[in-house]
Amino acid sequence: MRTLSDRRAILQALFVTFLWATSWILIKWGLREIPPLTFAGLRYAIAACVLLPGLWQKRAELRTLTRNHWLQLLTLGLVFYALTQGGQFLTLKYLDAIPFSLILSFTPLFVAAAGTVALRERLGRLQWIGLAATLAGAALYFGPANPFRGAALGFMSAGLTLCANVVSSLLGRSVNRRRMASPIVVTTISMGFGALLLLGAGLGTQGLPALTLKGWGIIVWLAVANTAIAFTLWNRTLRVLSATESSVINNTMLVQIAVLAWIFIGEKPGWLEVAGLLAVAGGTLLVQIRRR
Repeated sequence: MRTLSDRRAILQALFVTFLWATSWILIKWGLREIPPLTFAGLRYAIAACVLLPGLWQKRAELRTLTRNHWLQLLTLGLVFYALTQGGQFLTLKYLDAIPFSLILSFTPLFVAAAGTVALRERLGRLQWIGLAATLAGAALYFGPANPFRGAALGFMSAGLTLCANVVSSLLGRSVNRRRMASPIVVTTISMGFGALLLLGAGLGTQGLPALTLKGWGIIVWLAVANTAIAFTLWNRTLRVLSATESSVINNTMLVQIAVLAWIFIGEKPGWLEVAGLLAVAGGTLLVQIRRR
């Protein structure tokens, strides 16, 4: 029977996935006036500044980090924030939110495949069923009845972002598994370094336009609510929820993004597309369920 703590953690996790799903809509709105790399750099730079007080409390821990630890944290910042998050903003400039979220949902498949090769873990029956369901769902969504929508540059950027997301997932798992530092230290250092790279690249190539109050509002909300607060809440729920429960909740984002994109930015999926999205969401969930 669920305890009050369990139910609270489930509600908090659902709230976090809702915040993350709204990020896609807010990014699409913000890209109308803010260049993508500058946009991403400002978001994560402000979020890192919000987390700095927590890092200050861990200053004794910072002195224990070795050169190898710093190298791994900075590499995580490069891959997870500069490449993955920068790629997300850049892709949403040219591609609709729904197909891009579906492409990114393939991350667990590639992570599982990498684990199979590197760790010699064989996929179980449920995982093979999940793989088949995911591929079938993608075929439904991107089938002949639904021609590709979006610029070729958008799909190319989506593919590169997917690759960066897979690498960052494996790298993040490695860093956290070794417990070289507390979560606040890992997050703030990697996020701050990635944000500096993004902001430097954005200001150097795209500049900083004269932003409206709405533009600044979107940036600050994404930085504070959807990044600093959301990540803190999510990490708190992981203390209570199992990996499978977290995967189930996280997989609802694909459907949430589709619904929000339909309501707020006019991306209206047909029945085949909806069926494909549900198949991909269910399939990626099965792939993440480990055998006992």
